[in-house]
Amino acid sequence: MGRIIFKQRPADTVTIIFLLFLLILTLVFYQHIPKAPFLISLYSILVIAQIILIRFKDSGRFMGGFYDIIFPIICVLVIFDSLEWLVHYVNPEDIDPILIRLDYLIFNNHPTVILERIMSPLLTDMLQIAYSTYYFIPISFGISLLLNNQKKEFNRSLFLIIFCFYLSYLGYILMPALGPRFTINHDTELQGLFITEPIQRLLNRLEGIKRDAFPSGHTAVALTVLYLSYRFKRRFFWISLPVVSALIFSTVYCRYHYVVDIIAGFGLMFLTILFGEWYYAWWLKWSLRNGRGERI
Repeated sequence: MGRIIFKQRPADTVTIIFLLFLLILTLVFYQHIPKAPFLISLYSILVIAQIILIRFKDSGRFMGGFYDIIFPIICVLVIFDSLEWLVHYVNPEDIDPILIRLDYLIFNNHPTVILERIMSPLLTDMLQIAYSTYYFIPISFGISLLLNNQKKEFNRSLFLIIFCFYLSYLGYILMPALGPRFTINHDTELQGLFITEPIQRLLNRLEGIKRDAFPSGHTAVALTVLYLSYRFKRRFFWISLPVVSALIFSTVYCRYHYVVDIIAGFGLMFLTILFGEWYYAWWLKWSLRNGRGERI
């Protein structure tokens, strides 16, 4: 059975749809969003750029690489960064009090306070590094598929990972939350040896305050990559499994997330796989039936 090449990917479609959603949302709440003109311009430029890339993606190796890796990264990061100027003005009611009560109901205490008992500077450094691997795990996995000439698997993985990112962003808009580092009084300051403070300062500058605690995108995206690597690149799965496990634990230890955020992240991963795989299978059949794909 031959491989299949498609002229347009579901990843492109979901990016355009989500950008149009954000564009419409900005227009609807135009009077409440201080940077509405900028956001409208930003989302419009990204939509146009995506359409142009679809048209010219086969124009050369550089254009193909930009289309496959660089532009999806740009979209994910730029859209995430834009949420700082959007979420609080669209939905100003943070749900932290609800999340705090749920965590307390489960543990009879705040989980981040409980973890102070095992806190140490070395462990904090290690877990802060683990937390930061979130930004590299999906990229490393995608590049490994391309280097192994697994283009079909790459396209499926790219769609599911981007779909997971956008679903998490939708969650931030619908259920904004700051996270325990802003809302809970801790007895012990989170301190590392050498790494923690510089990484935290860098992340604070890059991320700002997005109200992006619920659901845990770190958990959902990392687990989605684990699922895909188990299917398509088993060695990557076994290498990344302990890193992802440490990453998920670090989200609570480093006070970025409540435990219920992590539970929601698991749920988001299952939703991503359930609906994403269903849509991708439908799209494959539709593309072949309508001449949008060809066997090679």
